[in-house]
Amino acid sequence: MRRAQLEHAIRTACQIIGDSEVIVVGSQSILGTFSEHELPADATMSLEIDILPIADSNEETARLADLIEGVAGEFSPFEDLHGFSIDGVDMETSALPDGWRDRLVKVQNANTAAPSGDPRFTGWCLDKEDLCVAKLCAFREKDQNFVLALLDAGLVEADVIAQRLPEVPDRYKPGAERALAWVSSRTR
Repeated sequence: MRRAQLEHAIRTACQIIGDSEVIVVGSQSILGTFSEHELPADATMSLEIDILPIADSNEETARLADLIEGVAGEFSPFEDLHGFSIDGVDMETSALPDGWRDRLVKVQNANTAAPSGDPRFTGWCLDKEDLCVAKLCAFREKDQNFVLALLDAGLVEADVIAQRLPEVPDRYKPGAERALAWVSSRTR
């Protein structure tokens, strides 16, 4: 995955739902902070971008996510044409620590503009350590490999991840505790 593909996904998702802003919550949100040239291969392997629409309720968020998925999701003509898909997600998808919205990374440039050049669409990408918290709470092997690659490359701070893991909503606490043990074992 490349930064230009992230920008294309932001523009496309905004156009699909008729809004000027979306949040990128999956692994490719790391491209909001680093270019693909700065990242280890394990951090850019995914060919899907998880987009969280911004809405007043999770029900509306889910409805908008379904629109994105229907137009640009897996096995769509969009994926066939561009080589990646856009997955619409809702607020239940990611385990995010308190304060995550205050740390979002803004992606807005000429590549996120509408074909007419205006309006400019904005993608808000997860902070790199908040992304690692979400990935580690899921605790799949691919998520562990993703975080380990970022840790080994010195691109994320293990101490910050460890501080934020206990700040996830209660339903994610068991995963956060397992993840905290994993992070501690990697930093000794």
